[in-house]
Amino acid sequence: MMKKQSLFQALGLSAASVAFGFALTGLTVPSARAETALTVYTTTASEDLKLYRKRFNKVHPDIKIRWVRDSTGIITSKLLSEKDNPQADYVHVLASTSMMIMAKQGMFHPYKPKGYDNIAKKFKDRADPPNWVGNFAYIATVCFNEIEAKKRNLPKPKAWKDLLNPAYKGQIVMSNPNSSGTGYLNVSAWIQTMGEDAAWTFLDGLHENIAVYLHSGSKPCVMAATGEFTVGISFAFRGVKEKKKGAPIDILSPSEGLGWEMVSSGIIKGTKNLEAAKKFADWANSEDANRLYNRDYAVISIPSLANPVQHYPEKPLSKMIDNDFYWAADNRKRVLAEWSKRYDSKSAPKKKKK
Repeated sequence: MMKKQSLFQALGLSAASVAFGFALTGLTVPSARAETALTVYTTTASEDLKLYRKRFNKVHPDIKIRWVRDSTGIITSKLLSEKDNPQADYVHVLASTSMMIMAKQGMFHPYKPKGYDNIAKKFKDRADPPNWVGNFAYIATVCFNEIEAKKRNLPKPKAWKDLLNPAYKGQIVMSNPNSSGTGYLNVSAWIQTMGEDAAWTFLDGLHENIAVYLHSGSKPCVMAATGEFTVGISFAFRGVKEKKKGAPIDILSPSEGLGWEMVSSGIIKGTKNLEAAKKFADWANSEDANRLYNRDYAVISIPSLANPVQHYPEKPLSKMIDNDFYWAADNRKRVLAEWSKRYDSKSAPKKKKK
Protein backbone atom coordinates (compact mmCIF):
# COMPACT_ATOMS: atom_id res chain seq x y z
CA MET A 1 0.00 0.00 0.00
CA MET A 2 1.33 3.45 -0.93
CA LYS A 3 1.98 5.70 2.09
CA LYS A 4 -0.20 8.81 2.39
CA GLN A 5 2.74 11.14 2.01
CA SER A 6 3.82 9.38 -1.20
CA LEU A 7 0.26 9.54 -2.53
CA PHE A 8 0.05 13.28 -1.83
CA GLN A 9 3.38 13.77 -3.55
CA ALA A 10 2.29 11.65 -6.49
CA LEU A 11 -0.73 13.90 -6.91
CA GLY A 12 1.49 16.97 -6.76
CA LEU A 13 0.05 18.17 -3.47
CA SER A 14 2.08 19.84 -0.75
CA ALA A 15 1.55 19.23 2.96
CA ALA A 16 0.28 22.79 3.32
CA SER A 17 -2.30 22.40 0.56
CA VAL A 18 -3.53 19.12 2.04
CA ALA A 19 -3.92 20.75 5.46
CA PHE A 20 -5.79 23.68 3.86
CA GLY A 21 -8.12 21.25 2.11
CA PHE A 22 -8.92 19.47 5.35
CA ALA A 23 -9.58 22.83 7.01
CA LEU A 24 -12.10 23.79 4.31
CA THR A 25 -14.05 20.57 4.85
CA GLY A 26 -13.96 20.91 8.65
CA LEU A 27 -11.87 17.77 9.07
CA THR A 28 -8.62 17.46 10.98
CA VAL A 29 -5.33 16.36 9.55
CA PRO A 30 -4.48 12.81 10.61
CA SER A 31 -1.75 12.98 13.29
CA ALA A 32 1.66 11.82 12.15
CA ARG A 33 2.69 11.34 15.80
CA ALA A 34 1.47 8.09 17.31
CA GLU A 35 0.93 7.82 21.04
CA THR A 36 3.91 6.32 22.88
CA ALA A 37 3.34 3.97 25.82
CA LEU A 38 6.02 4.43 28.49
CA THR A 39 6.32 1.81 31.24
CA VAL A 40 7.48 3.42 34.48
CA TYR A 41 8.35 1.37 37.57
CA THR A 42 7.80 3.35 40.76
CA THR A 43 7.37 3.28 44.53
CA THR A 44 5.37 6.53 44.49
CA ALA A 45 2.32 6.54 46.79
CA SER A 46 -0.65 5.20 44.84
CA GLU A 47 -2.75 8.29 45.47
CA ASP A 48 -0.16 10.49 43.72
CA LEU A 49 0.14 8.56 40.46
CA LYS A 50 -2.87 10.14 38.76
CA LEU A 51 -1.60 13.62 39.61
CA TYR A 52 1.91 12.89 38.33
CA ARG A 53 0.48 11.52 35.10
CA LYS A 54 -1.79 14.54 34.69
CA ARG A 55 1.02 17.04 35.17
CA PHE A 56 3.37 15.17 32.85
CA ASN A 57 0.69 14.81 30.16
CA LYS A 58 0.04 18.54 30.36
CA VAL A 59 3.36 19.04 28.55
CA HIS A 60 3.54 15.67 26.77
CA PRO A 61 -0.01 14.56 25.91
CA ASP A 62 1.25 12.09 23.30
CA ILE A 63 3.05 9.88 25.89
CA LYS A 64 0.89 7.42 27.80
CA ILE A 65 2.30 6.43 31.20
CA ARG A 66 1.87 2.84 32.33
CA TRP A 67 2.72 2.72 36.03
CA VAL A 68 4.00 -0.44 37.71
CA ARG A 69 3.87 0.39 41.41
CA ASP A 70 5.10 -1.61 44.41
CA SER A 71 7.35 -1.38 47.47
CA THR A 72 11.09 -0.72 47.19
CA GLY A 73 12.25 -4.30 47.73
CA ILE A 74 9.81 -5.74 45.22
CA ILE A 75 10.53 -3.14 42.52
CA THR A 76 14.28 -3.58 43.05
CA SER A 77 14.05 -7.37 42.79
CA LYS A 78 11.85 -7.09 39.72
CA LEU A 79 14.26 -4.77 37.92
CA LEU A 80 17.28 -6.92 38.77
CA SER A 81 15.53 -10.10 37.61
CA GLU A 82 14.66 -8.39 34.32
CA LYS A 83 18.19 -7.11 33.73
CA ASP A 84 18.74 -9.18 30.58
CA ASN A 85 15.22 -8.59 29.29
CA PRO A 86 14.09 -5.14 30.52
CA GLN A 87 10.36 -4.61 30.78
CA ALA A 88 10.55 -1.03 32.13
CA ASP A 89 11.49 2.09 30.21
CA TYR A 90 12.07 4.26 33.24
CA VAL A 91 12.26 3.95 37.02
CA HIS A 92 10.87 6.83 39.09
CA VAL A 93 11.17 7.37 42.85
CA LEU A 94 13.23 4.35 43.87
CA ALA A 95 15.67 4.26 46.80
CA SER A 96 19.08 5.46 45.74
CA THR A 97 20.76 2.48 47.38
CA SER A 98 18.83 0.31 44.91
CA MET A 99 19.73 2.63 42.03
CA MET A 100 23.43 2.39 42.91
CA ILE A 101 23.31 -1.41 42.82
CA MET A 102 21.66 -1.27 39.40
CA ALA A 103 24.13 1.33 38.13
CA LYS A 104 27.03 -0.98 39.04
CA GLN A 105 25.46 -3.60 36.81
CA GLY A 106 25.16 -1.19 33.90
CA MET A 107 21.37 -1.12 33.90
CA PHE A 108 20.89 2.58 33.10
CA HIS A 109 21.13 4.74 30.02
CA PRO A 110 23.14 7.74 31.31
CA TYR A 111 21.35 11.03 30.75
CA LYS A 112 21.69 14.56 32.07
CA PRO A 113 18.16 16.03 32.21
CA LYS A 114 17.25 19.60 31.47
CA GLY A 115 17.85 21.91 34.44
CA TYR A 116 20.47 19.56 35.90
CA ASP A 117 22.56 22.48 37.14
CA ASN A 118 19.72 23.42 39.54
CA ILE A 119 19.90 20.04 41.29
CA ALA A 120 21.70 20.01 44.67
CA LYS A 121 25.01 18.13 44.70
CA LYS A 122 23.86 15.54 47.25
CA PHE A 123 21.14 14.47 44.78
CA LYS A 124 23.60 13.76 41.96
CA ASP A 125 25.25 10.53 40.86
CA ARG A 126 29.06 10.57 40.82
CA ALA A 127 29.05 9.60 37.14
CA ASP A 128 28.95 12.20 34.37
CA PRO A 129 26.58 11.97 32.60
CA PRO A 130 24.58 10.60 35.53
CA ASN A 131 22.97 7.17 35.61
CA TRP A 132 20.34 8.49 37.99
CA VAL A 133 19.26 11.78 39.56
CA GLY A 134 17.79 12.22 43.05
CA ASN A 135 14.27 13.60 43.39
CA PHE A 136 13.60 14.07 47.11
CA ALA A 137 14.49 12.64 50.50
CA TYR A 138 12.25 10.89 53.01
CA ILE A 139 13.17 10.61 56.64
CA ALA A 140 12.47 8.11 59.37
CA THR A 141 10.05 8.86 62.15
CA VAL A 142 8.13 7.26 64.98
CA CYS A 143 4.36 7.51 64.60
CA PHE A 144 3.07 7.50 68.18
CA ASN A 145 -0.63 7.09 68.95
CA GLU A 146 -1.24 9.34 71.93
CA ILE A 147 -4.69 7.94 72.75
CA GLU A 148 -3.51 4.32 72.81
CA ALA A 149 -0.43 5.31 74.79
CA LYS A 150 -2.58 6.96 77.43
CA LYS A 151 -4.83 3.89 77.65
CA ARG A 152 -1.81 1.64 78.14
CA ASN A 153 0.14 4.10 80.28
CA LEU A 154 3.06 4.06 77.82
CA PRO A 155 5.69 6.82 77.91
CA LYS A 156 6.48 8.89 74.83
CA PRO A 157 9.89 7.77 73.50
CA LYS A 158 12.51 10.48 73.06
CA ALA A 159 15.28 8.27 71.70
CA TRP A 160 15.50 5.11 69.62
CA LYS A 161 16.86 3.24 72.64
CA ASP A 162 13.73 4.14 74.60
CA LEU A 163 11.87 1.66 72.40
CA LEU A 164 13.72 -1.17 74.20
CA ASN A 165 11.54 -0.53 77.27
CA PRO A 166 9.64 -3.80 78.00
CA ALA A 167 6.48 -1.71 78.42
CA TYR A 168 6.29 -1.52 74.60
CA LYS A 169 6.27 -5.31 74.14
CA GLY A 170 3.84 -6.21 71.34
CA GLN A 171 3.03 -2.55 70.67
CA ILE A 172 5.66 -1.74 68.00
CA VAL A 173 5.51 -2.43 64.27
CA MET A 174 8.16 -1.64 61.69
CA SER A 175 8.98 -2.44 58.08
CA ASN A 176 10.83 -5.53 56.91
CA PRO A 177 14.02 -4.12 55.32
CA ASN A 178 14.04 -6.87 52.67
CA SER A 179 10.81 -5.59 51.15
CA SER A 180 10.74 -1.97 52.27
CA GLY A 181 13.18 0.85 51.61
CA THR A 182 12.02 2.47 54.84
CA GLY A 183 12.92 -0.66 56.77
CA TYR A 184 16.40 -0.74 55.25
CA LEU A 185 17.10 2.97 55.75
CA ASN A 186 16.43 2.50 59.47
CA VAL A 187 18.64 -0.57 59.84
CA SER A 188 21.39 1.08 57.78
CA ALA A 189 21.17 4.28 59.86
CA TRP A 190 21.37 2.42 63.16
CA ILE A 191 24.48 0.55 62.00
CA GLN A 192 26.11 3.74 60.72
CA THR A 193 25.41 5.77 63.87
CA MET A 194 25.76 3.12 66.60
CA GLY A 195 28.44 0.91 65.06
CA GLU A 196 27.72 -2.59 63.80
CA ASP A 197 27.95 -4.57 67.03
CA ALA A 198 25.93 -2.06 69.06
CA ALA A 199 23.33 -1.81 66.31
CA TRP A 200 22.68 -5.56 66.22
CA THR A 201 22.42 -5.55 70.01
CA PHE A 202 19.88 -2.73 69.73
CA LEU A 203 17.96 -4.63 67.06
CA ASP A 204 17.95 -7.77 69.22
CA GLY A 205 16.30 -5.77 72.01
CA LEU A 206 13.88 -4.05 69.66
CA HIS A 207 12.89 -7.43 68.21
CA GLU A 208 11.61 -8.47 71.64
CA ASN A 209 9.06 -5.63 71.50
CA ILE A 210 8.11 -5.95 67.83
CA ALA A 211 4.66 -7.37 67.11
CA VAL A 212 5.21 -7.86 63.38
CA TYR A 213 7.48 -6.74 60.55
CA LEU A 214 5.40 -5.43 57.64
CA HIS A 215 6.14 -5.40 53.93
CA SER A 216 5.45 -1.70 53.52
CA GLY A 217 7.15 1.47 54.63
CA SER A 218 3.92 3.33 55.31
CA LYS A 219 1.81 0.61 56.93
CA PRO A 220 3.47 0.80 60.39
CA CYS A 221 2.39 4.43 60.64
CA VAL A 222 -1.07 3.65 59.27
CA MET A 223 -1.55 0.94 61.89
CA ALA A 224 -0.39 3.29 64.63
CA ALA A 225 -2.79 5.94 63.31
CA THR A 226 -5.76 3.54 63.50
CA GLY A 227 -4.78 2.40 67.00
CA GLU A 228 -3.98 -1.22 66.06
CA PHE A 229 -0.57 -0.60 67.61
CA THR A 230 0.83 2.28 69.61
CA VAL A 231 4.17 2.72 67.84
CA GLY A 232 4.88 2.57 64.12
CA ILE A 233 8.48 2.99 62.92
CA SER A 234 7.85 4.56 59.56
CA PHE A 235 8.66 7.74 57.65
CA ALA A 236 7.54 11.32 58.07
CA PHE A 237 5.58 11.56 54.81
CA ARG A 238 3.09 8.93 55.94
CA GLY A 239 2.87 10.46 59.40
CA VAL A 240 2.01 13.81 57.84
CA LYS A 241 -0.65 12.18 55.65
CA GLU A 242 -2.28 10.42 58.61
CA LYS A 243 -2.15 13.47 60.86
CA LYS A 244 -3.81 15.59 58.17
CA LYS A 245 -6.65 13.07 58.16
CA GLY A 246 -7.09 13.66 61.89
CA ALA A 247 -5.22 10.67 63.32
CA PRO A 248 -4.23 11.14 67.00
CA ILE A 249 -0.54 10.61 66.35
CA ASP A 250 2.60 12.52 67.22
CA ILE A 251 5.40 12.45 64.65
CA LEU A 252 8.55 11.93 66.71
CA SER A 253 12.21 12.52 65.88
CA PRO A 254 14.42 10.35 68.14
CA SER A 255 17.37 12.25 69.53
CA GLU A 256 20.13 10.04 68.04
CA GLY A 257 19.22 11.26 64.56
CA LEU A 258 17.01 10.18 61.70
CA GLY A 259 17.86 7.76 58.96
CA TRP A 260 16.87 8.94 55.55
CA GLU A 261 16.81 7.82 51.98
CA MET A 262 17.04 9.71 48.75
CA VAL A 263 14.76 8.48 46.00
CA SER A 264 15.93 8.78 42.43
CA SER A 265 14.97 8.27 38.82
CA GLY A 266 16.71 6.97 35.72
CA ILE A 267 16.30 5.63 32.20
CA ILE A 268 16.53 1.85 31.82
CA LYS A 269 19.20 0.74 29.37
CA GLY A 270 17.71 -0.91 26.30
CA THR A 271 14.42 0.97 26.35
CA LYS A 272 12.73 1.07 22.96
CA ASN A 273 11.21 4.42 23.90
CA LEU A 274 14.37 6.40 24.60
CA GLU A 275 13.13 9.82 23.46
CA ALA A 276 9.94 9.50 25.51
CA ALA A 277 11.99 8.34 28.51
CA LYS A 278 14.23 11.41 28.17
CA LYS A 279 11.15 13.63 28.20
CA PHE A 280 9.94 11.95 31.36
CA ALA A 281 13.40 12.41 32.92
CA ASP A 282 13.29 16.12 32.05
CA TRP A 283 9.90 16.45 33.73
CA ALA A 284 10.78 14.29 36.76
CA ASN A 285 13.66 16.66 37.56
CA SER A 286 11.84 19.88 36.65
CA GLU A 287 10.65 22.71 38.87
CA ASP A 288 7.07 21.54 38.32
CA ALA A 289 7.83 18.03 39.60
CA ASN A 290 9.83 19.41 42.55
CA ARG A 291 6.87 21.51 43.62
CA LEU A 292 4.75 18.36 43.60
CA TYR A 293 7.32 16.50 45.70
CA ASN A 294 7.38 19.41 48.14
CA ARG A 295 3.69 18.99 48.94
CA ASP A 296 4.63 16.04 51.16
CA TYR A 297 8.43 16.06 51.41
CA ALA A 298 10.39 18.90 52.95
CA VAL A 299 13.76 18.01 51.38
CA ILE A 300 13.72 18.17 47.57
CA SER A 301 16.40 18.15 44.89
CA ILE A 302 16.01 21.86 44.03
CA PRO A 303 16.44 23.43 47.50
CA SER A 304 15.49 26.94 46.37
CA LEU A 305 11.92 25.71 45.79
CA ALA A 306 11.50 23.99 49.16
CA ASN A 307 8.83 25.27 51.52
CA PRO A 308 8.09 23.97 55.05
CA VAL A 309 5.59 21.10 55.15
CA GLN A 310 2.81 21.14 57.74
CA HIS A 311 3.29 18.63 60.61
CA TYR A 312 6.76 17.74 59.32
CA PRO A 313 9.59 17.72 61.91
CA GLU A 314 11.10 21.20 62.18
CA LYS A 315 14.48 21.78 60.55
CA PRO A 316 14.63 18.24 59.09
CA LEU A 317 18.11 18.73 57.64
CA SER A 318 19.54 19.18 61.14
CA LYS A 319 18.00 15.87 62.27
CA MET A 320 19.16 13.77 59.30
CA ILE A 321 22.24 11.60 59.89
CA ASP A 322 25.34 11.89 57.73
CA ASN A 323 24.22 9.06 55.48
CA ASP A 324 26.77 7.15 53.42
CA PHE A 325 24.59 5.89 50.56
CA TYR A 326 27.47 4.11 48.87
CA TRP A 327 28.18 2.13 52.06
CA ALA A 328 24.47 1.35 52.35
CA ALA A 329 24.36 0.11 48.76
CA ASP A 330 27.57 -1.93 48.98
CA ASN A 331 26.53 -3.62 52.24
CA ARG A 332 22.84 -4.05 51.51
CA LYS A 333 22.93 -7.74 50.59
CA ARG A 334 25.04 -8.68 53.60
CA VAL A 335 22.99 -6.64 56.09
CA LEU A 336 19.68 -7.96 54.79
CA ALA A 337 20.89 -11.55 55.00
CA GLU A 338 21.93 -11.04 58.64
CA TRP A 339 18.64 -9.31 59.47
CA SER A 340 16.62 -12.17 57.93
CA LYS A 341 18.57 -14.79 59.84
CA ARG A 342 17.89 -13.01 63.13
CA TYR A 343 14.38 -11.59 62.83
CA ASP A 344 12.40 -12.93 59.87
CA SER A 345 10.32 -15.19 62.12
CA LYS A 346 8.11 -12.20 62.97
CA SER A 347 7.61 -11.04 59.38
CA ALA A 348 4.06 -10.81 58.09
CA PRO A 349 3.18 -13.39 55.42
CA LYS A 350 3.70 -12.09 51.92
CA LYS A 351 0.64 -11.80 49.71
CA LYS A 352 0.48 -14.48 47.08
CA LYS A 353 0.37 -13.25 43.51
CA LYS A 354 -2.88 -14.08 41.78
